[in-house]
Amino acid sequence: MTTRREYINDFLYFVIRPDNNRGMGSLIYCSGSNLTRFAPLTKGRYFGLSSNPVIAGLQLVKCEVSSLATTRGAKTVHISGKDCAGIPPTMDTWYSEPLLIEGASESLPEEIINHCVTSMLKRLSISLVKGLHLPDDLSRPLELQEFLENLCRQAGRL
Repeated sequence: MTTRREYINDFLYFVIRPDNNRGMGSLIYCSGSNLTRFAPLTKGRYFGLSSNPVIAGLQLVKCEVSSLATTRGAKTVHISGKDCAGIPPTMDTWYSEPLLIEGASESLPEEIINHCVTSMLKRLSISLVKGLHLPDDLSRPLELQEFLENLCRQAGRL
């Protein structure tokens, strides 16, 4: 079936890979946000993990992925993080949200990846930096990483 689709940089990742052990059309969705790298934008503004917009954003994006998959005829099941072990590209502190998608179409992984990146950044732009103009092209993970690094530098905290 589908090949692995991914969007990975030092700030966040979204990965969808086939899981043929669970049957044809089964996918593992893995997402993560680097709490360490986002700390310059969140430190001192939010208390505890539950109010951190980086965590909340990832949780909401997972809900959107579940809804998107369901509207495309798939079924979603919450799973443990062990299915996504080894994905974070750094040894920093990461928050992750995995999901099993069963009965997925061939086109679903690409649609999900594109949606996730855009949705997560829009959520962060609203909660972290009001009025932030996001890059027009979010398709290159390393360019987004540079954009986020510059944002942290501008905040004077990197």
